[in-house]
Amino acid sequence: MWPLLGLAFLLGGAGEEPKGGAVATPLNIAHRGARSVAPENTLAAARAAAALGADGWEFDVRRTADGELVLVHDETLTRTTNARDLFPDRSPWRVAEFTLAEIRTLDAGSWFVREDPYGTLRSGEVSAAAARAFRGERVPILREALLLSRELGLWVNIELKGAPLAPLSPDRRATVEEVAAAVRELGMEDRVLISSFDHEMIRHLKAVAPGIPGALLTTVLPPSAVDYARALRADAVNPSLEAYTPEWGHRLQEAGLRVYVWTVDDPAALGKLAADPHVTGLITDWPQRLRAILGR
Repeated sequence: MWPLLGLAFLLGGAGEEPKGGAVATPLNIAHRGARSVAPENTLAAARAAAALGADGWEFDVRRTADGELVLVHDETLTRTTNARDLFPDRSPWRVAEFTLAEIRTLDAGSWFVREDPYGTLRSGEVSAAAARAFRGERVPILREALLLSRELGLWVNIELKGAPLAPLSPDRRATVEEVAAAVRELGMEDRVLISSFDHEMIRHLKAVAPGIPGALLTTVLPPSAVDYARALRADAVNPSLEAYTPEWGHRLQEAGLRVYVWTVDDPAALGKLAADPHVTGLITDWPQRLRAILGR
């Protein structure tokens, strides 16, 4: 029953938060850090998020060949690092096939300067000096990201990369437990949300660390969504922008579930959702746009 319900979910991706009732203004959450102005999933992106007035940031966690937890979104290293150049014989350059020591040799910032993916270097929003500083940026480990988040006062959404609809493997089980242990060790339970499209990882999180909030990432909200989330003991649902409606926001909030919508970049959509009392947080590549809308 639950695998089919999980498939339905997938087919359709500041301080203490309220567990119920209307949200005055949503949390401003920088997607993979402020990735419109800094290389994603780096400490530079976290610092940029804080400088731009974000309440927190979202980042992705994957496991290396030697079991370390690093911040990388893609299954492979080629889009956001120079792995292809440094390790030409290691195709297809999967994160899971590299050790932490190898990943630490990679440049995770120069690609952003070269490609200017959001046009913020051309527009001057990112200065030439800042661009130069991005060159040589390293892939962070989880502990570094959490320590910097605590230092900057940032709330954190940790997305665990997994294998949706597959039985929980030992590696994925270990990832959940090690992330939870790091959060508890640093005393950040009240400033962290752990999310995943792999809903079995969230089920396991709530079994081993019930005090750490967990969220179900999804690209569709079927009629069974509330019952499904309750069965997994999830604290929140993170629907895509395309899946979310105010009616669903009301239904989820009435069930005691928090709602974080991703990825919202269009100013009109940001304005509309910022005024929606059922939205707990907005995940955006442009936290500076949302800050202006919220008037902070």
